[in-house]
Parts: sequence; structure tokens; C-alpha cells
Amino acid sequence: MRTVEIVCVQCPMGCKLKITMDEENKISDIAGYTCERGKQYAIQEITDPKRIIPSSIKVVNGELELVSVKTDRPVSKKLIPEIMIIIKNSMVTAPVKVGQVLVKNILGTGADIVATRQVNAK
Repeated sequence: MRTVEIVCVQCPMGCKLKITMDEENKISDIAGYTCERGKQYAIQEITDPKRIIPSSIKVVNGELELVSVKTDRPVSKKLIPEIMIIIKNSMVTAPVKVGQVLVKNILGTGADIVATRQVNAK
């Protein structure tokens, strides 16, 4: 048996979750949550943690050389290295609008890479 302790970030309460796993790394107990969202967060963090990825993409003919971007929804942490390679090799031509989809459905995750800043053309 092993125990993992994490802080829930699903609401401002910041519950201290204690997840106990058996010898096969299956969850046997979750303690410390005060709502169902906390319990689901604990399960997600142990089985397949997800994150929103912030980064930047090169801009051609823009007032700025880079535009800040992010995934529009959390993606599996295990995919982050592959996603970052795609982002690094991507370029967009100015103008770029906030919320503009720059990479659609990255790696089949259902998440889009969207601009979080406007970049005007030169």
C-alpha cells in the first residue's frame, strides 16, 4: 500500500486529499474531500492527470514575433512533450485575434490551440 497526498484545486477550499493505493496501484481509498468534485479530481490526478498548456507560436509579418497560446481545455500530461513539439514547429501569419484557433484538435485530443493575445500585421 502507498499513500499520495495532494491539494484539490477544484474550488477555493483547497482540501487536502489522501489517496491510498494497493499493491497494483489501484485506488483503494480517497479521504479528505468535501465534495464530489474533489473525489473526481483525486481519481483524475492518479489515473490520468490533465493540464492546460500555455506556450507561444511564431508569427510571420506581425508586430510581435510570437503570440501567446494555450490549449482550450486540459490535455493529458503524458502528451505534453508531443504537443510542445507541434507548437514549436507551428507558425501563423498576422493578424491574429484573441481566441483564434491556431491548431485544431491537437493529437486527436479534442483540444484546440488558441491565441490568447492579439497580434496585428506589420
